[in-house]
Amino acid sequence: MASQRVVLLTALLLVSLPGCLLEKNVYLSLGSLFVHKLDTDYFQQQFPSIQNNYDDARTDPITFRANLEGFPDLPRWLRYTQRSPKHHAYLYGSPTEPGKQVIEVTAYNRQTFETVRERIIFNIQSSTDIQIPYKAEFLILNWDVEEMLPPEAQLDFQGPLRDVWGLQRLTVINITSALDKGGRVPLPIPGMKEGVYIKLGSELPFPDCLLESKRPQNLQLCQEGREPLISCSTRLPEKFHIDWCNLTMDLGSPTSQPPEVGAYELEGGGEFMPPSDSLEERNYIADYLLTLLLPTLIALLLCAVLSYIMCCRREGVEKRDAETSDIQLIHQHTIMTNTEELRHMAATRDVPRPLSTLPMFNVRTGQRVPPIQPHQDSARVPLILSQQ
Repeated sequence: MASQRVVLLTALLLVSLPGCLLEKNVYLSLGSLFVHKLDTDYFQQQFPSIQNNYDDARTDPITFRANLEGFPDLPRWLRYTQRSPKHHAYLYGSPTEPGKQVIEVTAYNRQTFETVRERIIFNIQSSTDIQIPYKAEFLILNWDVEEMLPPEAQLDFQGPLRDVWGLQRLTVINITSALDKGGRVPLPIPGMKEGVYIKLGSELPFPDCLLESKRPQNLQLCQEGREPLISCSTRLPEKFHIDWCNLTMDLGSPTSQPPEVGAYELEGGGEFMPPSDSLEERNYIADYLLTLLLPTLIALLLCAVLSYIMCCRREGVEKRDAETSDIQLIHQHTIMTNTEELRHMAATRDVPRPLSTLPMFNVRTGQRVPPIQPHQDSARVPLILSQQ
């Protein structure tokens, strides 16, 4: 019973404790790739359940959430990737501006629902290295971005390429997933990779081996969907399947020295006279009349015409209505007069009255029955009179 209480109190204490806040300083330079590894083993040891010796032999799945301090997202130059909760996560990118940026990283334990927070202070310094005007970007089809981010993988790719380039050093400028550049998401097939772009730079011009990819015959082969003929492709490791048709080279030139004072002169000699700040006075009355008064006058004219049609032309309508009423009265009076005349003519003619107007009579006896008076109740009169 006591042991159960201890376990219960320990669990309540772990739930009530907030995530530990760690802090780390990193230093990076402009124009070069920076990779920061978020080690799941390291964060596993920072969870309260592990630090309190509560089942410290397990390895739980961990996911991360990274954002710029005070903002919901990361800076534009910084990216985050993690293949699965069982793999390490990476923050990588190439900084674009010097300064200081603080990144907040929250690690989530998917098994115990614990969290650990870490503040990474990025101290971005201006680069003092040699300028790298010549840049080449390679597409490796059979690698993922997580596989290329570790330093060992970068050295495996740089070593043979340095021999081809004839250099002692190549600078990795950036690494980008092919999905970030519009690549197709691969099907869940074992061994199917999404591809990764790696960009390197040097102070020396490109070797002839790389320039072969831009020859017309190789460009024609790429349009036909075939592999171009590159002489140095065999000198690179076979584990890197490079797409030579997607090789991009920046044929820049080294940064020139700033021009001396007076280096740029006018063609015809003399001095440059900038225009004066004072502007000539301009009359805007015509523009005002054209843009404001002219539409106003047109609107007033239309309103006047519409008012005349709706209000001043009512006399004709009333007169026409009166004429129509007079015609209808004359027509009704004519009908009534003709009806009275017909009735008078029918009353004065000398013809026998129709049987329908005579009183009812019995054919055998000759007895006549007066017609039903209006005041009598017709419901009490039999439909057929009794025959005698």
